[in-house]
Amino acid sequence: MADPSSYRPKPGQIPDSPGVYKFRDEHRRVIYVGKAKNLRQRLANYFQDLAGLHPRTRTMVTTAASVEWTVVSTEVEALQLEYTWIKEFDPRFNVKYRDDKSYPYLAVTLNEDFPRVQVMRGAKKKGVRYFGPYGHAWAIRETVDLMLRVFPVRTCSAGVFKNAERTGRPCLLGYIGKCSAPCVGRVTPEEHRDLAEDFCDFMAGRTGTYIRRLEKDMMQAAEEMEYERAARLRDDAEALKRAMEKSAVVLADATDADLIAVAEDELEAAVQIFHVRGGRVRGQRGWVTDKVEAVDTAGLVEHALQQLYGEESGDSVPKEVLVPALPEDPEAVSQWLAGRRGSQVSLRIPQRGDKKDLMGTVQRNAQQALGLHKTKRASDLTTRSRALEEIAEALGLDTAPLRVECFDISHLQGDDVVASMVVFEDGLARKSEYRRFQIKGFEGQDDVRSMHEVIGRRFKRYLQEKERTGEWEETPAPTGPVPAPAGGVAPAGPAAALAGGVRPTGPGPAPAGGAEASGEPAPQAVAPAQAEAGPVREEPREDDGRPKRFAYPPQLVVVDGGQPQVAAAKRALDELGIDDIAVCGLAKRLEEVWLPDDDDPVVLPRSSEGLYLLQRIRDEAHRFAITYQRAKRAKRIRSSPLDDVPGLGETRKQALIKHFGSVKRLRQATIDEICEVPGIGRRTAESVAVALAAAAPAAPAVNTATGEIIEEDDGGSRT
Repeated sequence: MADPSSYRPKPGQIPDSPGVYKFRDEHRRVIYVGKAKNLRQRLANYFQDLAGLHPRTRTMVTTAASVEWTVVSTEVEALQLEYTWIKEFDPRFNVKYRDDKSYPYLAVTLNEDFPRVQVMRGAKKKGVRYFGPYGHAWAIRETVDLMLRVFPVRTCSAGVFKNAERTGRPCLLGYIGKCSAPCVGRVTPEEHRDLAEDFCDFMAGRTGTYIRRLEKDMMQAAEEMEYERAARLRDDAEALKRAMEKSAVVLADATDADLIAVAEDELEAAVQIFHVRGGRVRGQRGWVTDKVEAVDTAGLVEHALQQLYGEESGDSVPKEVLVPALPEDPEAVSQWLAGRRGSQVSLRIPQRGDKKDLMGTVQRNAQQALGLHKTKRASDLTTRSRALEEIAEALGLDTAPLRVECFDISHLQGDDVVASMVVFEDGLARKSEYRRFQIKGFEGQDDVRSMHEVIGRRFKRYLQEKERTGEWEETPAPTGPVPAPAGGVAPAGPAAALAGGVRPTGPGPAPAGGAEASGEPAPQAVAPAQAEAGPVREEPREDDGRPKRFAYPPQLVVVDGGQPQVAAAKRALDELGIDDIAVCGLAKRLEEVWLPDDDDPVVLPRSSEGLYLLQRIRDEAHRFAITYQRAKRAKRIRSSPLDDVPGLGETRKQALIKHFGSVKRLRQATIDEICEVPGIGRRTAESVAVALAAAAPAAPAVNTATGEIIEEDDGGSRT
């Protein structure tokens, strides 16, 4: 590990002008390339105290052995030089989007004497016009087949073309009218090139001109009673319309734009690009990258723009580029894009209307792409096994953790505090055993204390199940009755020390002495890939055949959080005398794995299958917890004093509100007036009046800014 001070430039040696810099390692390999408006200020940031640097930046500067720079005139030149050097040196610490050369393009080889329309992959060639990329090659072929009626451009290979020239006979497409047959001289090279250029214009979005021209020629042919020609022109126009219908209109103003969205986590980012031409989505592509440098969303967008347009020119760069965040120097990037296009390019964030809605669609595609990238390995049994082995090795476990339980706490500013427990067996989610908890031991926000409570409640229940099935090694019970706790049933044996355990709502009977509901089980869906998860394990079951809840102990408990949460979970297990279950925490900030009593975290490699699995488990626990918390909060917000009236269902509550207009007017009504509502008897009316009187506000609320008295709305809440 190198000391950055050993190669730090002398004071005043670095210029304060724009430029591009390179860090090299001890073998003179370029490991990082960056640009700056002011080289002196930017490079000074790398040579501060190592403790103040981002961990990825710290790794880079300690790997490097030297730094050098090149001064340029403008920020635009710096942007171009940075892109050129990244392509040339492929630095290991720069964000690099994995290449998407597997995407098929519709290409027109305008660099040939007789241009050809074909599907092309790989690196782009000079003189070839590209459209796309498309998701599938068959989509290109369907579009081309429709358009060859109107633009009969050559599609055959060079060998077929030369053979037709030699024999004087065109191929089948020439006979059926889907090729103008330049190989046998039916059209001149100039006429065929005009057809190819018209084809390109139509694909570029200039569609209205050709359809109107065909319709005009059709009407003229009909007036001249050339009905066969008119019918052929009609069919040509319909073919072009069908080709256009394959891509729906998304922007009504016939916009030419590219929309870029980014989905990211601490380690990776996914980029999705929609290419819109003539208001229609003409292509889509996506990349995934490792975040090997300390980069935010704006930096990811800038790297994506360099990757996307670094080798493009002309119309391949659209008039408008819509992004989720502007780069650090948007003016310089806009000038660079304008130089590539040859005219002005607008780089901005959509704020409203159709463009913002379409950006939301692109963002959802990016999120899905990132999730798919993270979970696609879960379908492979070998990969799951390797992930579990890596976790066992990193945490020092004797065996792979076949059952992992993860806990997460969720709340909104200390209100509606809930927790989730998700279960993964053999690397796959076991959703039938998910559980959710309400934190009732205290009020307010304290994630550490909440974690201690949830872990304690879960494993109290495990010990109760263990004792009830006779697996508990217990001493002879004292003779005589054991006094029962108030309102409960006296537990026997060692379970007496566990009175007050949690009772889960859902299938399965409550344990003796259960004190409160812990939430609801997850839906009973199980991942389709569960069948290949390894040997089937027979579950402990109740006498009636139903699975026993909390009966299985995990080999590993994962908590969402760092050292404090891990310590709380370990303390809860120690208090229960459980010492055969491993505990770890996964911190979101840098995806560090924390172990009890360790001052330093375990850092797994970014490419580790074990880290991917831990991230999936943690993210699933977070999703499950926040879903429950939001549902609980929404239910609380929608609550009404009428909810406490026994026997009053939703239909009659709505009838009361509809009749009186609001809860406030209903509170002012007499019992006789309430009885006038259809379906409301006198006893129910009395119960309603009592409930509303008990829930009456002490005093009207006042808006302190305006002095206005805040009335209640129709639903009974203050507005």
